[in-house]
Amino acid sequence: MRRLPLTFAAAALALAPLLGHAQAFPDKAITFVVPFAAGTATDQIARALAAGVTAETKQAVVIENKAGASGFIASQQVAKAPADGYTVLITTNTTHAANEHLYKKLPYDPVKDFAPVAALGKGGQIMVVNPSFPAKTVAEFVALAKKEPGKYSFGSGSSSSRMAGELLQQMAGIQLLHVPYKSNTLAVTDLLGGQIHMMITDTATGLPQVKAGKLRALGVSGARRSPLAPDVPTIAEAGVKGYEMGYWFAAYAPAKTPPAVVKRLNELLVKAAHSEAAKTTFYEPTGTEVFTTSPDELAKFQAGESQKWGRIVKAAGIEAE
Repeated sequence: MRRLPLTFAAAALALAPLLGHAQAFPDKAITFVVPFAAGTATDQIARALAAGVTAETKQAVVIENKAGASGFIASQQVAKAPADGYTVLITTNTTHAANEHLYKKLPYDPVKDFAPVAALGKGGQIMVVNPSFPAKTVAEFVALAKKEPGKYSFGSGSSSSRMAGELLQQMAGIQLLHVPYKSNTLAVTDLLGGQIHMMITDTATGLPQVKAGKLRALGVSGARRSPLAPDVPTIAEAGVKGYEMGYWFAAYAPAKTPPAVVKRLNELLVKAAHSEAAKTTFYEPTGTEVFTTSPDELAKFQAGESQKWGRIVKAAGIEAE
């Protein structure tokens, strides 16, 4: 009888350790590393999903905020972590689509160093100013900026926030001073204190300040008005025709994480994202769209987004730092 190069039994034995690991996963706490500060939208979604994963697995999920350097610190940490599924990067297009076009040298490779797990959501941003600022509309802001080029500043604590401001300058024909921060929450603090004049930040960070009367909303960055702020026009309808800018969330594990473990992480995160608890604690209050994918779909989505962000950076005339 002819012997096969690899019998079914041998194949099963070879796969057994991987399958057993996947079936047991997770059997201890998982760490979600967040590249931005506590209170940011990325931190909020990480905590909402962590609660869902814990409810499903009965294992703790630890949130570790590693803010700064435009996500470099957190991304490096996860890229170098053991590829066992117990360290997961909960991040945005900042680290995995924009940074490679904004910096000449990255201390991590957004493709080669990671195993895509799942997309987690899409969101829009909101343009806000201090209530004492004289402009009450986008058109008035643009008029002031045109009158005195370079006088007014905008802050940003993420690539999404920065690119929103850069795109506004390009499309409105104005010149603003960019002030970078480690996180959007820190930029909002300075905006509240009058140290900067404007920022376009994620709705989760900016809208609560607007509702509290501490900031004034001039416009939202999406193609449609936010259901959370229906009286606030889009930046496009408020004077900058064609303007649109958003952001997305996704989860990544270190490269070479076993496919079966990645699949299990995907199942846990997708289920958590679609849970009623996540909808009521994060998605609905922040106006974020539930947007989930398979690992392969995330890889393709990321590639397309990287090309898009590259075009925006080039069109905005930004030179890589």
